Parts: sequence; C-alpha cells; structure tokens
Amino acid sequence: MAKQTSAAASGGIGFTGLLAVAFIVLKLTGAISWSWWWVLAPLWLPVALLLVFAAFAFIYTGIKMSKDNEDLHQW
Repeated sequence: MAKQTSAAASGGIGFTGLLAVAFIVLKLTGAISWSWWWVLAPLWLPVALLLVFAAFAFIYTGIKMSKDNEDLHQW
C-alpha cells in the first residue's frame, strides 16, 4: 500500500505563525520595541476574534429564540 500525502493534510505553520516568528525575531534583535502582547498578537488575536464572533452568535440566537418563544405564547 502506498502512503498518500496531500498539501492540505500536512498543515504547516500558516500565515499567523510565520508573522509571530517574524515579530519575535524583530523583538529579540531590538528592531522593534513593542510590548510582548503585540508581538504575540498573531497567536492570540485570531482566537480572540473567534470567541467574540461566537459570543455574538450565541447572544443573537438567544434573542431570536426568546422572540420566537414569545410569538408562540401569544396565540
């Protein structure tokens, strides 16, 4: 049996990981004087945005279900 590989399955570092590595190198060499929070932002910012989106979706769904529930009880 031959082992099949694909580019999609291999993963890789990705754009945000590469950007984080670049920022870390720049910070350690003294080229930038940013806070470590901003240097590491490419690692935590996508997760934070996903959590914000999920929170808005959760709140929207709760409001929508509440309105639908009120409409059912009016009959």
